[in-house]
Amino acid sequence: MSEYPVVDWSEAGESRSARWRSESGAPPPKRVTVADDRMTADAAYRLACEGTALLWRGDFQNARQLQQAMARRIDRKPRKAAASPAEAFHFHRQFQSQRARILGMLLLPLEADYAIPLRRAPDVREACMEAYGPPEEPSEGPSVVSLRELLGLIGAHEWRKKGVEIPALGGRIHPYYGVFSPVRGEYVGLVAEAPLPSLDLAFDIGTGSGVIAAVLARRGVKRVVATDQDPRALACARENIDRLGLLGQVEIVQANLFPEGRAPLIVCNPPWLPARANSPIEHAIYDPESRMLKGFLAGLVDHLEPGGEGWLILSDLAEHLGLRLREALLAAFDAAGLKVVGRMDVKPTHPRASDASDPLHAARAAEVTSLWRLAAR
Repeated sequence: MSEYPVVDWSEAGESRSARWRSESGAPPPKRVTVADDRMTADAAYRLACEGTALLWRGDFQNARQLQQAMARRIDRKPRKAAASPAEAFHFHRQFQSQRARILGMLLLPLEADYAIPLRRAPDVREACMEAYGPPEEPSEGPSVVSLRELLGLIGAHEWRKKGVEIPALGGRIHPYYGVFSPVRGEYVGLVAEAPLPSLDLAFDIGTGSGVIAAVLARRGVKRVVATDQDPRALACARENIDRLGLLGQVEIVQANLFPEGRAPLIVCNPPWLPARANSPIEHAIYDPESRMLKGFLAGLVDHLEPGGEGWLILSDLAEHLGLRLREALLAAFDAAGLKVVGRMDVKPTHPRASDASDPLHAARAAEVTSLWRLAAR
């Protein structure tokens, strides 16, 4: 038995198979047909909706155009009318999931070294190396990946090379594929402006790219212990901290939430929406049943030094979507033995907040991101 998923198909009268790659955790398609430049968008869309994947053997750029044509057909479909913000969110996620499933049916071959054996194909070997790790031994043979995922890898690779400018750092953060990118800088600005209770030590819980740990170090905190449990995030944070010249102040530790000991300042920016992630790379956005939020609050008192503060960075988008009540959040503070000693708010500046065509526009337009300053009662 293979230790990884396999996709099977028939081509030129022969049964073939290859390793199936999916960072989103999608299972290999059960039905696969070979397609090339003669395939029309209508035919491709119909097959994908019926659950048949298309293994592309034509021109790479034509495959991109075909995917765009399929996307237009999906986006033209009428949306369900929602009776409430929570229902609108549910319908939106359902639509996004169906869209991803259909577009994920257009597949590309990869050689053992991640080269794409198609005309006019870009060199994606470095992007694949960053996401998948070093290529397997040549004996493992080729693999198959969805064009949608591959384009995501290429985009993430470009972000990683370019980096995200962080004014509070006077430098850039370079996010890895699958690690939350600090493109929404308003929450970083809150960390840069909040009054520090101490310059001795801080914990950064769920550090991700390392941006909050870096900001705290730049502000003069002598020692920052940054935790995460995702190996990809840990590697990303280490590289960013090293690139910024902050290794002498910041220690990156693998841990589920808190490191050992206590600190006068503990910061956490958990995923903001209490909903189920549809893929592993969505865990930075969705926190099922608010597990990380509840875990942080439940353990905060035990890890704070006397007189210390816990900074919780949280958007109220979930409240505007009807996914969480403000009263429930305040009750969670109280149940954890915490009191609010201050709060700083900021309105989002990202384009979607002003996009009236967004199905969730009303909630996004009302959204406020807050830094809650918490202390033991």
